[in-house]
Amino acid sequence: MKLKLYNTLTRKKEIFKPLKKGSVRIYTCGPTVYWYQHIGNLRSYVFQDILKKLIKTKGYKVKHVINITDVGHLTSDGDTGDDKMEKASKKEKKTPKQIANYYFKVFEKDLDEINVSMPYVWPKATEHIKEQIQMIKTLEKKGYTYKTDDGVYFDTSKFKDYGKLARLSVEGLEAGKRTSMRQKKSKTDFALWKFSGEEKRLQQWKSPWGVGFPGWHIECSAMSMKYLGKSFDIHTGGEDHIQIHHQNEIAQSEGATGKTFVKYWLHGAFLNFKGKKISKSKGGLLTLSELKDKKFLPLDLKYFYLSAHYRKPLNFTLEALENSKKSLQRLREIVSKLDKTGKENKKNIDLAFNEFLEFLNDDLNVPRALSYMWEILRDNRLKDIDKYEIVLKIDSIFGLDLGKEEKIVVPEKIKKLADLREKLRKEKEWERADEVRTKIKKLGFVVEDTNRGYKIKKV
Repeated sequence: MKLKLYNTLTRKKEIFKPLKKGSVRIYTCGPTVYWYQHIGNLRSYVFQDILKKLIKTKGYKVKHVINITDVGHLTSDGDTGDDKMEKASKKEKKTPKQIANYYFKVFEKDLDEINVSMPYVWPKATEHIKEQIQMIKTLEKKGYTYKTDDGVYFDTSKFKDYGKLARLSVEGLEAGKRTSMRQKKSKTDFALWKFSGEEKRLQQWKSPWGVGFPGWHIECSAMSMKYLGKSFDIHTGGEDHIQIHHQNEIAQSEGATGKTFVKYWLHGAFLNFKGKKISKSKGGLLTLSELKDKKFLPLDLKYFYLSAHYRKPLNFTLEALENSKKSLQRLREIVSKLDKTGKENKKNIDLAFNEFLEFLNDDLNVPRALSYMWEILRDNRLKDIDKYEIVLKIDSIFGLDLGKEEKIVVPEKIKKLADLREKLRKEKEWERADEVRTKIKKLGFVVEDTNRGYKIKKV
């Protein structure tokens, strides 16, 4: 089974071939940890997690890196504005490190709650200043940089293929305005190192060019290459990074090494609300904890994500999320009622799981793979035990906890009533048995009959 992925660089689906036999290296653009991650941010991490798990089913060892931006990300992608970490630090009256640690832990917990596996390493920008300075020095030696009053910039005119990822037409772009603090030669040039100047900054470091801090783009190049090498297989992120951030990563990385930086670029589409991209800069929409306050579980949101292809925009409404919640509840009910006794047919299980993988092999066609799981559960030709084992294998990739039954504490009074109802049923006292069942329901529980006896669940 060959995996086909849509490569943003070539604008087509390509058969995936790793650079090194037996192993795959993946880099994912991580969060800037100045605030909570909203549900639009979280969508990107679900698609890359499914990709990683799919690749592992093929026998590859996967080395996955997600960075943490805790310095250098300005409020404007055009190298202007306040540093987001500095701004949050002043607002909350905490150190940048305290801010970063707190919001990173919240983010990590969010991923855990939607069953997204953790990466090999979480490199932080502030812990890799040395590597970033070294990379800028390399670019300087190769003639890619120039200095202005406010920093060291990458000269995009020196990089022949600048714009190849975003398909930019660099000719004709308006040159950057020359000011006393801003002397960019071209609109597309970007900061590698920014000077602190007279500004009182909480995060700054000494460098060969002056005291300051790294630009946002250089962080990802320096950290990805430290852990994955000068060239690696896959780089993922949101589609909003194509025009500037990822384009700049390519320019500075390939400028420094002379080698192809990344073979496959994968980008997830936006989560939209009322037709517009959800953005933290606009106040965001909802966080995972806020959804929980509205009586939604984290995996309700994950099921909602799975309803659309990762490259297609997904429109969010509470009504749509409610429908996903009901679908997931129904799915769990069906799985819980399957008869799990008897001997499974391994051949049927393998055939069904391979069919499921075929849908994912087509550029992660998750919606089709999800519908296929429903088809399996409705297939009367399969035994319950086979359906259950197939669903468990599928869920090892989806991560919806379909094999995990809710643990509830059943009061002794409810147990006695359920036993009484069972006794009445055996004595064919159907009317009295129904009365007991109604009484149990009024107390907040429901009795379900199975081939192996009754089950008690919360209403």
